[in-house]
Amino acid sequence: MSETADPLDSQLIELLAAEPRVGVLERLDRLHARGVVTGYGPDVNPVALGYRVTGFVTLEIRQAGGHDPVAGRLAGIPEVLEVHTITGPGDMLCRVVARTNADLQRVIDAIVAVAGVVRASTVIALATPVPYRVLPLVKVAAAAGG
Repeated sequence: MSETADPLDSQLIELLAAEPRVGVLERLDRLHARGVVTGYGPDVNPVALGYRVTGFVTLEIRQAGGHDPVAGRLAGIPEVLEVHTITGPGDMLCRVVARTNADLQRVIDAIVAVAGVVRASTVIALATPVPYRVLPLVKVAAAAGG
């Protein structure tokens, strides 16, 4: 059974030929240590778990307490997928999921109940024409020399 090498096979062979002492796992370890590769886990689709609604919640928080305590409490809400501190009219931006629009109200109520949250403003995502991605960025960074 003879198969030709695909482009990935070719790149790996070229890498091993250029640096025969650096194995693929060593290369991954180096990328991980430098913070380029941040994880190896599976990407999980919330829709497949029954969370069909995605929302983005902009929060205004009480400045006296700071961002960290609020972020820590938000991390305790499973439907809060990520939290960013931001500039602009709000202080934090959360990506959240819910099973339905009505369930989104429960999630928002849980967020607003977090100590330090003053106000929340929510938008619902209708579609995701460009999902989260980094490979184009990796290619550009590599072409620019890192």
